[in-house]
Amino acid sequence: MPTKLQQILKFSLTSLLSLFIILAALWSGLALYYQLPVALPWLSLAIVLWSGLSIFALQRLWRHSLWQGLLIYLLLHGAVLLWWTALSPSNQQLWEDDVAQMTSGTINGDQVTLFNVRNFDWHSETDYTPRWETRHYDLSQLKSVDMLTSHWGMEAIAHVLVSFGFDNRQFVTFSVEIRKKQGQQFSEIAGFFKQYELSILATDEHDAIAVRPNVRGEDTFLYRIDMPEKIRRQLFLSYVEQANQLIEEPRFYNTVTANCTTLVFGMMQHISGGLPLDRRLLLTGYLPSYIDELDGLTDGFDLAQLRSAGRITERSKQAQSSENYSKIIRQGVPGW
Repeated sequence: MPTKLQQILKFSLTSLLSLFIILAALWSGLALYYQLPVALPWLSLAIVLWSGLSIFALQRLWRHSLWQGLLIYLLLHGAVLLWWTALSPSNQQLWEDDVAQMTSGTINGDQVTLFNVRNFDWHSETDYTPRWETRHYDLSQLKSVDMLTSHWGMEAIAHVLVSFGFDNRQFVTFSVEIRKKQGQQFSEIAGFFKQYELSILATDEHDAIAVRPNVRGEDTFLYRIDMPEKIRRQLFLSYVEQANQLIEEPRFYNTVTANCTTLVFGMMQHISGGLPLDRRLLLTGYLPSYIDELDGLTDGFDLAQLRSAGRITERSKQAQSSENYSKIIRQGVPGW
């Protein structure tokens, strides 16, 4: 007869394995929900069937053999993982208009040509004039890097854009975007489950920056980044190289591991190294404080001053139709 200690140990182990099965089954259920290519009635049936099989494994775990229940579930989960790893990203889909093209570039010494630079004229989320342009940049004139954070709800979450400025008052903004298929809506949860492909878009500042406060009602902040000339150049080229690579080798967006911040962090880590991991790389609304601690923002101002002076929301709305949009939104920004 098992001793009381043995019974306690068995109960604890069974409970721990049950928790593992429940969490793994939940992940698998969400993977099936977001990726199984069947209509809703059949999708519902598949989720019910998966739930029933997972419950059956738990029942065998508790009422029969602990190892039998675990083995049954591992076989089931293994089958899901085989299907999951076979899912591959593709650039051949029917995309929403704003991500219909992908930016690419050629580099010849200091001369860079970018293809499919987005320059939409946005009137509303659904009313816009699409334009995809070819533009040329001279890296010997590259003089500035600005980071923008645009908030649409929670203070902790923001979309991050990086804008490069040149001596001739030319600017280009890079934005890491999800490629939504026609009719898709963005979901942070779906972003964990291979729902979206990834794209790096070069855009005019009238487009990717202005659309956020002017059309989407977001609160947008601009910070001048204190970055040596060599690193500025390398970061610009890294954006171009990453954009080219995504055309050759499509990738899935991931809410945590492949998003608008972690991709840029990976570029900078490759360029300069030694950057510490930090929760603010995920809580992107707080990213300016992370960069400030690394002495990456304009000297002589505290973060509150930089944030206040860099709030471009109202200036962007006022400059919407101005040819001097880039200059107007930077008025009063330290370092400009």
